[in-house]
Amino acid sequence: MPGLFGNIVSPLTGTLRHRWRGWLVLCALWLAGCAQPMPSAPAEENSWTGRIALQIDGQASQSFSAMFELRGTAQAGGLVLLSPFGNRIAQLDWKDGHAQLVSGQDTRTSDSLDTLLQDVTGTRIPVTALFSWLKGTQASATGWQADLTGIADGRLTARRDDPQPTATLRIALTP
Repeated sequence: MPGLFGNIVSPLTGTLRHRWRGWLVLCALWLAGCAQPMPSAPAEENSWTGRIALQIDGQASQSFSAMFELRGTAQAGGLVLLSPFGNRIAQLDWKDGHAQLVSGQDTRTSDSLDTLLQDVTGTRIPVTALFSWLKGTQASATGWQADLTGIADGRLTARRDDPQPTATLRIALTP
């Protein structure tokens, strides 16, 4: 009897393994298809990737975190926010005083990058200062104080005390 039982289980186990491998291959292909690479940027252009987290304190505390890809300058560039699985949450592009936000099926445009960025994150982010901070250069931004002591290790923390509510921006760059 054990021989007969062994013959029945062995083909079944092989079939399950075959199906399991097939599902893994399909899942890997699906995930690869969801990833949307950012267009290549010229080598001399500034670009950073990593994780961004924003905590807004107050009566109704808010937090926002995502992976990001940032390129360009405060005058012309792009920001892509990605979920932990690499799916695009939002893409912001700006140039010549014009900004565009694409989020899901929605597209919005504005003359103000700050306004669209606030719509995505929940508060104003000092874009011009952010580009300087990421380069390791201290820059002033009304109400914000940046701690650049960890920038050599790919860490940036900035805190806004004015206007209220306070906000803390944390960035961890990927090498």
